[in-house]
Amino acid sequence: MTDSKNTSTQDVLTSIAANGALFGTFIAIFITFRLKFSRIYQPKSDPLVNTTLRPTPLPRDPITWLWVLLRKPPKFVIEQAGLDGYFFLRFLTMVGFVSAGGMLMMIVLFPVNAIHGKLSHGLDQLSISNVKGTDKYYAHVFMSWFFYGSVLFVIFREMYFYNSLRQAALASPHYAKKLSSRTVIFQTVPEQYLDEREFFKLFDGVKTVWIARGQRRLAGKVKRRQMLAMQLETALTKLLLRAMKAKIKAEKKQEPIDPSSQMIDYVPTKKRPTFRLLPLFGHKYDTIEYCKEEIPKIDKEIKELQAKFRSARPMNSVTVEFTNQYYAQVAFQTCGNHTPLHLEAKYIGVEPADIFWPNMRLFWWERMVRSVLAGSAIIVLILTWSIPTAFIGVISNLTYLTNKLHFLRFVYNLPDDLLGLITSLLPTVLLALLMLLLPIFIRTMAKIAGRATTQSIEYYTQSAYFAFQLIQVFLVTALSSSAAATVTQIVDDPGNAMELLASNLPKSSNFYISYLVLQGFSIAGGALVQIVGFVMFYIMGFLADITARQKWTRYTALGGYAWGTMYPVYANLFAISLAYAVISPMMMLFSFAGFAFLYVAYLHNLTYVSGQSADNRGAYYPRALRQSIVGLYLGEICLTGIFAVGKSWGCVVLELIMLGFTVFVHVQIDKSFDGQLNLLPTDCMRPLDGFSSTVSYQPLNQRALFETDRAFEEYSVKMENGLGVRLLADDYEEETRDVHGNALQRYLQPWKFYSFNQVRHYLPGSYWHIPESDPDADEYAYDYPDVSAKSPTVWIPRDPMGLSRVEIENLKGVIEVSDENAIFDNRGRVVWLAGPPAGNQTSDNTPAEKNVSDTIDSNRETVFKMETDTSL
Repeated sequence: MTDSKNTSTQDVLTSIAANGALFGTFIAIFITFRLKFSRIYQPKSDPLVNTTLRPTPLPRDPITWLWVLLRKPPKFVIEQAGLDGYFFLRFLTMVGFVSAGGMLMMIVLFPVNAIHGKLSHGLDQLSISNVKGTDKYYAHVFMSWFFYGSVLFVIFREMYFYNSLRQAALASPHYAKKLSSRTVIFQTVPEQYLDEREFFKLFDGVKTVWIARGQRRLAGKVKRRQMLAMQLETALTKLLLRAMKAKIKAEKKQEPIDPSSQMIDYVPTKKRPTFRLLPLFGHKYDTIEYCKEEIPKIDKEIKELQAKFRSARPMNSVTVEFTNQYYAQVAFQTCGNHTPLHLEAKYIGVEPADIFWPNMRLFWWERMVRSVLAGSAIIVLILTWSIPTAFIGVISNLTYLTNKLHFLRFVYNLPDDLLGLITSLLPTVLLALLMLLLPIFIRTMAKIAGRATTQSIEYYTQSAYFAFQLIQVFLVTALSSSAAATVTQIVDDPGNAMELLASNLPKSSNFYISYLVLQGFSIAGGALVQIVGFVMFYIMGFLADITARQKWTRYTALGGYAWGTMYPVYANLFAISLAYAVISPMMMLFSFAGFAFLYVAYLHNLTYVSGQSADNRGAYYPRALRQSIVGLYLGEICLTGIFAVGKSWGCVVLELIMLGFTVFVHVQIDKSFDGQLNLLPTDCMRPLDGFSSTVSYQPLNQRALFETDRAFEEYSVKMENGLGVRLLADDYEEETRDVHGNALQRYLQPWKFYSFNQVRHYLPGSYWHIPESDPDADEYAYDYPDVSAKSPTVWIPRDPMGLSRVEIENLKGVIEVSDENAIFDNRGRVVWLAGPPAGNQTSDNTPAEKNVSDTIDSNRETVFKMETDTSL
């Protein structure tokens, strides 16, 4: 009988070599082109993209930039990445820190596992599967006590830090004065309170009440008007492009067209833009004339429906603005109705753009039924997805199947490098690709489940996607991989199936080492080199963008990260690392290296490349921390199983004690922080002296304390920023804090050194400035968006023949058209000079044709270079 071949070392080395080569290629591309393509690699430093809080560009030196980037303080990161981005980077840092500490276990466990073992080969001899003799298991037990206990403390410490920093941020002027921080969304509102006047009776400090009212007809018509306007904009731009090209072509032939302001002299009627109502079928319509007829009709219908908005049926939700953050928090934390499940679904800190309006109409029973259906669909998908995932796990241990499946023995004829690629790199790549298909489905389920904001949709996605990752990427793959490694032995000796599975479970760690290498090398390198961004900006921009608006949007828009699917990938990797930390200590080395590379890539991208997503005040971080505890449970359960199979009952008892301790600490962490993670405590808002105003709190009757309105106004201005007012939360801090504690004290006493008062220095200076607000925009901020939707302004480029002005005149009374801030360059291409105009302004501020080249060189040099450089 031919023995199966152990390829663990070859698999890992092949994975390191392949991913390392790809990583090196990515880094070379990044260093070579990061200065040439600054719009791709540091767009936040571009004044045309980012008008405020621009970060200083990184040094041009190919090495120094990394040193400068790594030394950026938390204030800089929070300012550029927001709290969500900062805490994601902190999560990566925390994982790297824990992994570095876990590497110390190798000093103890490597000799225990390798010396006088079962004569395993390769990396398997360094894992617990090579241990011979039950007495050695005590080393693993006490290492698990030390390491897993330390991880629990780190999680508690990070939860404490998050809680304090979040509270300090929300109490700062940057957040406290935001409209969203003073606004609460209530769902399942009793009919009595679907009236603006009635809601004022329910809470103190109510300032504005928006009853959610929506009309499907209105929404459909506003969407159609927007589509028609953009269709008209594209058609006009195409028409002007053809006219401009005709002029340039005629001048090249030295047959210039006589100066004319008539489009027919440049573009024949048959070449005007046309379309069909049904693709490939039906009559062809002149696009401009069709839009010219349709837009006034639909615009009139929209205005009629908007005028009747207040009579529309309420959507079962109410949004309330309070005079300050304190009263908003009181309402958010209060049970507002005696009827169960009414006024219970509440949101605070939500921007108007983050509301998912279709779910604002749901009743409590609809939300309950939808949640069950969405959860059931996800469970069914997880079960179904186990089949291809299990197959991937089998591939990772393909060589162990050859004893019984003889047709697979051809793999031994393959070169070692190719065999390593098949059994290590191929499964990890397939698994990564398989996981890419899930996010869209899970977000759809979140919407079906009734989540009414972008933040709650991402929060739901984070939980569901982590469960999916844990079951598919870890449990199913690990079990199938272990089963593949032992299947031939189980067939020969079925009575020892459990013992064989338990002893071979550590062998699946080699697969996850390769998976960590893939994430840390290839994924991190790909994130740094911005392949998708490069393709979307240059290739898609060249192929798809026609109008000035499309070009401007592509240049200035910065996409953000979807945290609901970002966190679970790395929380699951951390959980896997924790589960194998004692079983196969080598995992800690690769976990440290992988997360170190990921940290550098995402630190660069979050601070210099990407925009900020819907602000959830870092709420994904504590959930990721608690999800990571699953890795401790799995590691302890696996160790208990291994000890039980080895009949080391003393180790079983000791490991069960550790398991019980983990459960106890987990429960206590939840009980300690659950009551504070979603709200802002009163002592973080109210003043220590009992009567001053803070940025979050001002008594309703405070005016009565002053003799005149002028005295009150002077006092209000003085106290407006709240910087001179100590809060109730500051009192205890001043008496107990010790700023001279050594490093060990600072680490072991987070309640002192990560307190509310101490973490304020993490916040950037901009957080102490009151954000600007627009009272006119705030008036309709939380109304159904289509209620205040205005007819868009069509933006076309100005041409030297004056044709754009003629088109503007032709469309007067139909829709606003402007040719401000966009021109044609000397090659007949559309070039934008600034953002879309606010209205139909036709001043002569735009440079004349003779100054076009100078204007492009002075104002648009970077963009013009990118549009002309197509060498890549």
